[in-house]
Amino acid sequence: MNDPTLRHAGVPYYSQWGSPEWVRHIVEQQGDPCDDPAWRRSGFDDPERYRFWAKRLCGLTCLESALDYWRIGHAPRAALLDEALRHGVYRVRADGGVDGLIYRPFADWASAAFGLHVEVLPQAPLEEIAARLNADTLAIVSVSPEIRYPARPNQRQGGHLILLHGRDREGVWFHNPSGIAPHQADAYLPFATMTRFYAGRGMTLTHGRAAR
Repeated sequence: MNDPTLRHAGVPYYSQWGSPEWVRHIVEQQGDPCDDPAWRRSGFDDPERYRFWAKRLCGLTCLESALDYWRIGHAPRAALLDEALRHGVYRVRADGGVDGLIYRPFADWASAAFGLHVEVLPQAPLEEIAARLNADTLAIVSVSPEIRYPARPNQRQGGHLILLHGRDREGVWFHNPSGIAPHQADAYLPFATMTRFYAGRGMTLTHGRAAR
């Protein structure tokens, strides 16, 4: 990487649920997400729809952080979900499960709707994606949700998306939409640790003249 250290300051952090401080209760104690008084904050008004989708919206939450950082206007998260569904970013299966976030439809939608350039990297070392971060570029990468407990052994790789917003020679800074402090907002982990959770794929998001 050309500049050994690059870190975007002030990238807003959002939880994929209503409030960051409620994540521990939701993921560790199976708490009802609608017990959080702020569950409507992201534009949902139907409790069942919120319960179903909030745990699946890590990718849209990362996108929302990036858009707000770049001051790109957008609808609330619930309306972003409606648009994403219309563009095939998520697909609800007949068995009630969900396929998504699907990278290439997401890239096409984010480009058309928000003027971003999204490069899909289906097979790339984490260090390579980190090296692509620059003054106009952030990245979304697939990791295991177990990354919220990086000191513990993990059983899988992938299944969850986080937003990379900085790197140095040894590792990366990131926001984890389902993270628990201290590995929630502006968390840092070395590459050696991150790679245990990393699925080998991700996307870069570029804004501004560099996206043209």
